[in-house]
Amino acid sequence: MKVFAVNSSARTGDVSKTEIILDNLVKGMREEGADVEVINLRKKKIRYCIGCFTCWTKTPGKCLHKDDMTAELFPKYQDCDLCVLATPLFHYTVNAQMKTFIERTLPIALPFFELRNGVTRHPARHEPPPVVLISVAGFPEDSVFDQISSYANYLFGDRLVAEIYRTSSEMISETSTKKAITDIFEATVQGGRELVNNRNISDETMARMTAQITDFEQMAPIGNLMWKTCIDEGVTLGEFQKKNMVPRPDSIETFITIMKIGFNPANADNMKTVIQFNFSGQVKGACYLAVENSSLIAEIGPAKNPDLTIDTPFELWMDILTGKADGQQMFMDQKYTASGNLELLIKFGEFFGG
Repeated sequence: MKVFAVNSSARTGDVSKTEIILDNLVKGMREEGADVEVINLRKKKIRYCIGCFTCWTKTPGKCLHKDDMTAELFPKYQDCDLCVLATPLFHYTVNAQMKTFIERTLPIALPFFELRNGVTRHPARHEPPPVVLISVAGFPEDSVFDQISSYANYLFGDRLVAEIYRTSSEMISETSTKKAITDIFEATVQGGRELVNNRNISDETMARMTAQITDFEQMAPIGNLMWKTCIDEGVTLGEFQKKNMVPRPDSIETFITIMKIGFNPANADNMKTVIQFNFSGQVKGACYLAVENSSLIAEIGPAKNPDLTIDTPFELWMDILTGKADGQQMFMDQKYTASGNLELLIKFGEFFGG
């Protein structure tokens, strides 16, 4: 199978969730022997379709624009056995780069009219390839993809062999160790294998690929903290992610949420310990983190018989959490105090660094 994969994300690497999902799908395809070429539209020069219809009359099947679409991309699109279109969700549909690519495939059609299933269409000059559509969005609801799905199904019809939609995409990363995200990646690789072997993706694999990561109640507080941190620090989302920045908690509740997300169960194997925080300053109150057998319980209030108790101004500990202050130096400078098993204080970053 010859696969032509088109990525319209303007971002790249761990910042591009479109690229992450596409990479896993391509991995599975290549494992099954497919010849896969991935094209990033951000690196190509593609002019807008100007609606001149030269490709239908004066130069049948060929656009008048002398750019990368005419010289390279359109011939590869026509020649492939399967085309994968990967786009971030922009305003509930494909982004401008992908829309431009799709519009420039017009030369594959003939100008004449025909009635197909009661709908007026243009017949194809050449048989278009089957299509797989990938899209990602930060929102947690599947319904955010309703419009792009409607568009793709109307445009491609029976040629649309798979739709892969990833909600809560900003919560995934290439280096994630979270079990749920690891399973999504493994399922996406499996989806690539199935596309090569069966020309479709099984319901079971698709359910794993598109499994819900979070919901509004879990996502919104952290998402809002992340954006607030970006604004306060004067950075873009991409810069925030590249610098591995941490959303700065503004309450004990959001502190607990951040600690749950950052918990690294692999480094807490066979551990049983309770860490108590007593906060003073702008945010007053207490909470505790209980680690046992690679699981975490985090609650507001005092714990019974904690192994380590940390008494600290809330703002100071948030500086330590977000990397603005060195925790060891702050302890030496007596900016906060700790009692009990101080070895846990040294290893704190190992338990909560994910």
